[in-house]
Amino acid sequence: MNLLDVFPHLNAGLNALSSVFLLAGFYFIMATQVKKHRACMLTAATLSAIFLVSYISYHSLRTYYFGLGPTRFTGNGIVRPIYFTILTSHTMLAAAVAPLVILTLYRGLRANFDKHRNIARYTFLIWLYVSITGVVVYIFLYHLYPTR
Repeated sequence: MNLLDVFPHLNAGLNALSSVFLLAGFYFIMATQVKKHRACMLTAATLSAIFLVSYISYHSLRTYYFGLGPTRFTGNGIVRPIYFTILTSHTMLAAAVAPLVILTLYRGLRANFDKHRNIARYTFLIWLYVSITGVVVYIFLYHLYPTR
């Protein structure tokens, strides 16, 4: 196992942890425990930022240092369109979620709670979906249908 092999597992772990903190943050805001909510959401954002750096590092190393192409999905049959549907929705929403997270956090930290609440409803769902489907894509690629 080389350094490159660690990244997918690390990235999936970061996504999974981010999901846990997102759900905990949702629980705490529903319980009106604002300080715990804030701590969970900032932790989820930090984990997602670390994920983004790790993800970009992995793909940069894979492409430019090791000269490898993208990881190939080896599944066949009905699982193939299922995988690519999940991957496509994950990728499109992942591109949108970063600015939404930044804006939502900004509004919350600035105590602009009405605007924060309005956008947080959507940001939370998209962010949670992206985090969970990131783990699902990992499971498909590295556990269910690994490259031989």
